[in-house]
Amino acid sequence: MSHSTSPGIDDFYSKKISELRLRELRVFPSEMPVHEVARHMASEKISCVFIGKGTQELSGFITDITLRDRVLAMNLPPAIPAGEVMDRNLVAIDHESYVYEALLLMFRTKTRYLLVRHAGGYVGLISRNKILTEPSKSPFLFIQSVKQAVYKEELKRKWEKVPKIVFKLIQRGVRAEIVNQIISTIADTIIIRVIENVLKEIGPPPAKFVFFTVGSEGRMEQTLKTDQDNAIIYEDKGNLQREIVRDYFLGFAKELSLRLDFIGFAFCQGGYMAQNPKWTHSLSHWKKNYEGWFLESSPETVMKYALFFDCRPLYGEFSLLEDLKAFMAEQLENPLERFFYNMTLNALQFNPQLTWFNNIKTFKVGRAEVFDIKRAMSPMVEAIRIYALSEGIFETNTGKRLKLLQEKGVIDGKTYTEWYNAYYYLMALRLECQAAQIIKEGRDPQNYIEISGLTKVQQVTIKEIFKVIGDLQLRIKIEFTKSF
Repeated sequence: MSHSTSPGIDDFYSKKISELRLRELRVFPSEMPVHEVARHMASEKISCVFIGKGTQELSGFITDITLRDRVLAMNLPPAIPAGEVMDRNLVAIDHESYVYEALLLMFRTKTRYLLVRHAGGYVGLISRNKILTEPSKSPFLFIQSVKQAVYKEELKRKWEKVPKIVFKLIQRGVRAEIVNQIISTIADTIIIRVIENVLKEIGPPPAKFVFFTVGSEGRMEQTLKTDQDNAIIYEDKGNLQREIVRDYFLGFAKELSLRLDFIGFAFCQGGYMAQNPKWTHSLSHWKKNYEGWFLESSPETVMKYALFFDCRPLYGEFSLLEDLKAFMAEQLENPLERFFYNMTLNALQFNPQLTWFNNIKTFKVGRAEVFDIKRAMSPMVEAIRIYALSEGIFETNTGKRLKLLQEKGVIDGKTYTEWYNAYYYLMALRLECQAAQIIKEGRDPQNYIEISGLTKVQQVTIKEIFKVIGDLQLRIKIEFTKSF
């Protein structure tokens, strides 16, 4: 892989929030009249202030937009207490996080300001505009433009530009983990926009719900060959409303799916998407499903269960998914050995892609000798997920799962580096090849890598990585199947 690095881009992706100058937090009591708060904002020329008992006990915030939307537009009296009109949606990030992570979090949570946490307390504030004036932020300005796109035709054109951005980032040596997150955030932004459009057209939902993604998008490991993997949980309603609620969400999911397919997110071949009646249910129904899958614990039910460990909420009432995850965590506290045994069998069915003579296993597609890179990476995703679950780690991203496993002492530093580098080397190769297939060959991206297109060094590296994967599989086989 060619890695001509330009200083600007690498500085940006390695810069931490602790290196930025943070804005000081201005805090006012919740009983203060909102016009008083506005007067302070005007005299101090600040556009975001916090409401609470002090910097460590914040209950909400007020921005210029809060004043416009929640006070003026509602024609409320200026003497109304600030606590009654404040926005409660506080979003915070750790000061050791990267600047690019802060930007992605802002885009995903639709917030222009982030609180910065350090040593258990809040130490300051960063704003989106301030970070967007940093150099080399082109992918983020692009995400900004995606947020402003409205119609599906416009969103389709935006999605078509993503391969070029990805190709450039990989060529410039930006880490594959970051590129995955950028693609996933662009995809999130598009999906949320489509959800908003559909809801506007079909009318407000009859119950609270959460739309969440599973699989690679749920792990924030989106590549350019992407399909729809998603589901819906809605709140439980009385018998009379049950059918109405269900019909509404199935209709909503179908319309959503059609539009996403039009934009470029293909229908899921396995049918793991909300428009399939099996993937749209009330919270109590989902809990029953999970319990059933868990107790039956066959290789097939374990696969469904595993898919949902990689889930991330995108839109709606996130607490519904949190509730389901808490239920899953309870079940995992005294897991059946059979459960991890079956999960391990699933991970072992992807055999390392090496022949007896230590060559890469290939097959023919047309005239080309290829290997399936997604199939090569799957055992790593599966095995690392098994370790994470056995330790009660509910993080969904593979790289972050690895980090937490190292912090818990499950794997040592050397193993962490080896697994991390192996996984993201393959990911970078996969992204680069997919982007090249779209840009240079004008064809749909595939997970097949042509051996003839690889350099000698790449071939040797891939063989070594496949040995690492073989060792990892042996390790989970010993740890999770020996009692059987």
